[in-house]
Order: sequence, then C-alpha cells, then structure tokens
Amino acid sequence: MKLQKILSRLQKLHPKEIDLSLVRIKNLLKKLGNPQDKIKAITVVGTNGKNSTINAIFSILKSANIKCNVYTSPHILKINERFVFDNKEISDEELADLFEEVESINDNKQITYFEILTACYFYKASKFPENINLIEAGLFHRFDATNVLEKNIASIITSISLDHLDWLPENDRTIEKIIFEKTSSLLKSNIIIAKQSSNEIMECIKQVISKNNSNKIYYNDDYSFLINENDYFHYEDKFGKLKLPMPNLLGQFQLENISTAISTLRNLKFDITEANIKSGITNLTSLARLQEIKSGKLKELVKSNRLIIDGSHNENGSKSLNNYLQSLNCNKHVVVGMMANKHHEKYISYFKNISSLTTVDIPNQPNSISGKDLMKKFKNLPNVKYQPNILEAIKSINLKEGDVLLITGSLYLAGEVLSLN
Repeated sequence: MKLQKILSRLQKLHPKEIDLSLVRIKNLLKKLGNPQDKIKAITVVGTNGKNSTINAIFSILKSANIKCNVYTSPHILKINERFVFDNKEISDEELADLFEEVESINDNKQITYFEILTACYFYKASKFPENINLIEAGLFHRFDATNVLEKNIASIITSISLDHLDWLPENDRTIEKIIFEKTSSLLKSNIIIAKQSSNEIMECIKQVISKNNSNKIYYNDDYSFLINENDYFHYEDKFGKLKLPMPNLLGQFQLENISTAISTLRNLKFDITEANIKSGITNLTSLARLQEIKSGKLKELVKSNRLIIDGSHNENGSKSLNNYLQSLNCNKHVVVGMMANKHHEKYISYFKNISSLTTVDIPNQPNSISGKDLMKKFKNLPNVKYQPNILEAIKSINLKEGDVLLITGSLYLAGEVLSLN
C-alpha cells in the first residue's frame, strides 16, 4: 500500500505521461550527484528483442558469477521487475525507500513518471559501481531518459521496426526517422547490431552510425548462427565456433537475441566460458515473450491444450510470432487485445491459417482499443468474434485435442493473463 501511494504521487509530478526532453532528468541527476557517471553500462536500443537480449546477457553473466544491475520497461506484473540490483529484484520496502529519497531530493519539481523512475535506478545503481548495468532504452532513444550517460562499454541495436509513430510528427513517421532517433546519439564505445528484418533497414542503420567511431559488430558480417535439427544450434564469430543447446524459450527470434547477447559478451572480453553460455541460455526466463503457461487457473480451462502468451504489438513482433505459429502442425486459436495507437490491421495481417480469432477488452487501460472496435477492424477475417474479457474468451473457444491457444497483442494484456492465472 505504501509503495502504491508513492507511485501515485510520482505520476502526478508532470501533466503528461511522456514529454520527450532530457532537461528535467539531468537537473535531478545533478542534485543526486550524477550517479549515471559512476556506473559501467551496456545500453540496449531498438524496437523488438531488447528485453530478451538483456535477459540472455544477464543469465550468462550470472552463470559466470558476474554481478549485474538491470533496468527494463515496462513491467508485466509489478514495478519491482524494472529494478534489479546485485542480481536481485528489489523488494517493496527497498523500492519504497528509494522512491521516497529521490522524491524528496526532487522537491516536487516537474518531471515525468519514467524520468523519475530512471533517476531512481541510476541513483541506486551507483551504490554498486563494480556491477555491469544492463539498461533498456525507452521510447526511441535520442530524448529518452536513459540517454544521459557520458560513456558506456557498449550499445546494442536490436531489431528496428515501425512502432510508437504517434509520438512523431506526421511527416516523420518513417522507418528512416525511427532509425535516426534510436541510433544517431549512441556513445562512442562498441556497437553490436543485431539481425534486422530487411537489408534496407540494416543499410540505413549503417549509414546513420557511419560517423560514430565505435568498434562495430554486425550480425552476418561478424557473427551468425545456424539452426540444427538435432536440438542444438551453431554460433560463430571471430573467436571461433560454438555448438550450443537450444534455449528453453520458444521461437527462432530468441536465437537471434541470444546470439547478439553472446556476441556482445565475447567482443567485450568478459571472463565467460562456453559452459557459462550453455548454462545461461538453458536457464532463461522471459515473461510474456512466447511464454507457455503450464499451470494455473487459466491453464486448467484449456486442459491438455497448450496455452501461450506473447506481448508482441507491432509489425516485426507479429512476423516473428507468426513464424513460430506456422511451425506448429495443429489448429491455432488466437485471443487478441491491443492499445489504441497500434497499427491493428497491419499487426493481424501476418496471422495465417488461424482457426478462430477472439478480440477482448484490456481492463484498466484507458488507452486501449475496445474489443468491439477491434473486432470491427478485423471484420474481413473469418471466424472473428468478441468477448468482454479473457475468461469469457477462453470459455467460448471450442478447443479440440492438440489445439493451441495464443493470447497476444499487448504486454498489458499479457500482464492481465498472468495475474488471472
């Protein structure tokens, strides 16, 4: 209760949820003693795969007994997920104390919710100066609150695609503009560029960062992976080849993220072994990223059928998700709920050979599109219906033995599923 009261106060420090500027957070960080200058950081920018790449790096480093702090967003179930220090998610009590201390130092000055959360992270992270910090950039990057570091040890560019276009001027809603916003202000250190969805996007990234004198490591040019049918995959870079077990996560896109994580750690010459890598990638956890639910109340409703949740909500996420779905030889039933500012028709256009599609409302999210309006947008698709909530949606689907039920379209919806379960 104490933590929720503090969060409610922090959300009222600025009239806007997002106000892209670095002035407010820099002013607060100065009052805090510029803690961001006292840490060792790997910054991760991009559209898709940021969280999964960070999870892979974190898991491998933990297996090598290397301590980390981790800052990610958004959270799925509770805000504590965003704050990991010394390899442990922060407790409610510690988080409340941290928020209150920074809130007092801020002295009621105007600052957005994400900005003050980010300042809190840097302040606490500076107490662990020897730890590696894994920092996920928020909206775009150039004016994002995480973009206040003077130096880092590496920047990672994950897959970039169209998303959050409503925050760009109408004439600038292009992939070229998004690439510029995400990559043009990267620090000079090491830049690892992950696999992209097209050669055009990769070439655009190369052009934007061409004047950045960092050491650059590109997927395909400098590292790559190859899937083998016998439950392992081959990774290769200038340091040699690795034969690795398949991770305990679903989807080929996870291999792309894991390979980027491995490339980063090997190029930064961390003291990790092949055994550390194998242990790390087979002990991964990833909330709401092609996550199979194997027990709980909702799982009981689908009985022996598989229940999968995925928080993808943009074009590239939909492509990756549906590459996985097409690999399944069974009937696929999809429940979808989305935020209002997404490209709904584009997202759903990649879903092929779906047995049924059910739209739902996302509770407690005023910026979501209603399930009824979403159904109208999907009216040209076969077997589309609306149900007001997840429970009614699951009960309404005629699942036969061997069918798969997927719930997708939003991380907020995925959080609701996990909470209900």
